[in-house]
Amino acid sequence: MKVRKIPMSQEKRIALVAHDNKKQDLLEWVRFNRDLLARHVLYATGTTGEILEMELGREVRKFQSGPLGGDQQIGAKIVDGEIDFLVFFWDPLEPLPHDPDIKALLRLAVVWNIPVACNRASADLWRENTTGWCPTTRPIRSGGSDCSYLKKRRRWRR
Repeated sequence: MKVRKIPMSQEKRIALVAHDNKKQDLLEWVRFNRDLLARHVLYATGTTGEILEMELGREVRKFQSGPLGGDQQIGAKIVDGEIDFLVFFWDPLEPLPHDPDIKALLRLAVVWNIPVACNRASADLWRENTTGWCPTTRPIRSGGSDCSYLKKRRRWRR
């Protein structure tokens, strides 16, 4: 299996997403990491982006709200190699009508080998790594994923 490396600059492109019950947690994390985040390009979905712009006093590139396609827009950016890190504070205890979109976004992050932080503890681990070692490439399988098993599944359905 071929592995190719996607180059990453020191300035990371970070997508920030938070469900309603987790927006306060993300806001607190962003406040604490304001200086670190100032060195990176920030993306966010709808309301989260507006809240972050007010808090940080700087531009946050905003997509639609998650249920209106924002999660899918971030997924497309991941596929295009335009997102380096996903901070996604989601609420596992809250039923969500756009759950398939959320799963699709997380699946794309895994397929394209994007680091994902789903809570403060994992986001803090990323922060600790950025103060020292910071990768300049991200390995992925050629084509993004080994999809040979999908071809076999299609044959089984015939």
